[in-house]
Amino acid sequence: MEALAQRLSQLDPHSEGAIRVVAFYDTLMRRRVDLPALARASAGLGECVAGIRLHGTGRSIRVAPDGRETTAPPAAPSATAPITLDEEEIGTVWLERPGPSGPFDDVLLDRLALAAAAVVERYGPARTTMADPALVELAVSADCDEAARARALRLLGFAADLPVRVLAVRSRLPLDRVGALVCPARPVKAALVAGVGVILAAAVAPEALPAGVRAGVAAAGPPDRSWREARTALRFTTARRPVVHHDDLGALALLADVPAEALRANPDVTAVARLARTPEEFETLEAYCATGSLRRAADALHLHHSTVARRLDHLGTSLGIPLGDPAGRTRARLALTAWHLLGEGRHPADSPDPG
Repeated sequence: MEALAQRLSQLDPHSEGAIRVVAFYDTLMRRRVDLPALARASAGLGECVAGIRLHGTGRSIRVAPDGRETTAPPAAPSATAPITLDEEEIGTVWLERPGPSGPFDDVLLDRLALAAAAVVERYGPARTTMADPALVELAVSADCDEAARARALRLLGFAADLPVRVLAVRSRLPLDRVGALVCPARPVKAALVAGVGVILAAAVAPEALPAGVRAGVAAAGPPDRSWREARTALRFTTARRPVVHHDDLGALALLADVPAEALRANPDVTAVARLARTPEEFETLEAYCATGSLRRAADALHLHHSTVARRLDHLGTSLGIPLGDPAGRTRARLALTAWHLLGEGRHPADSPDPG
């Protein structure tokens, strides 16, 4: 102990001050203060307005140096730091210092963020978006009884009378970020189950999904049925149609129940599989089936309609399907959809589904 005291006495004033800040927050954490008390202590220590905001609740706590919550319009933060819990950003802390930054502002914010995370972990009210995969799987499992499902949803933060929407997602982005985008007001939970991202949310805004995310969206209903529908809808997503609502599939959803062996054995599907080796022709077929019109397909491909017409004539011969005929277009669209459902290949312009 004497050796430690001797080393501390040799520190320069800045280091000694930083250690005092660390000790100050250690004391607060030992006293198990709540968030308002933590903000008050930080404002007093920093001699400026200190703020704490949790993403999950949207509420901000702003306290002036006199210890009172301030109602003055917020100034631009002079310094900020993220609050992280389980490697997920759950909030922000900041200082509103009108003049130059204080010599210990960085240390103060670092310790404030750590202390805020500890308070949240101990008392709430925020929870991370990422949830225990076993608990999420229990909530959406078809083999789970209703009492166990209700308990799992309650533990995940969903009230008994709160509707739960389900999304099945494949994304290179972290699932917590995707969840925050589709349900910014919370509650929302996410986990990876059997290689597929599961997002449970009170409400969803699929239009907010960023590029590169594939999502199957189920209608509101029992979580087990919704999860089944969401996974089915996810299978129908493509680069041109990255978000699919199960309700929009209609009778097409029946294709998902056809055994893979039967799909592979179908001559039209086999012909599409051969065509997939030629990116240019495959692009043309996809655009034509998606738009239902030669001219709209030409616009989508940024080609002259006569070029697309020649390609379609060649495609019809290669596939053995009269593409100019309505029945032929239906055959081609069904074959293309079945090929996508098999998942045996991807269009070269389509990045692989992230797991």
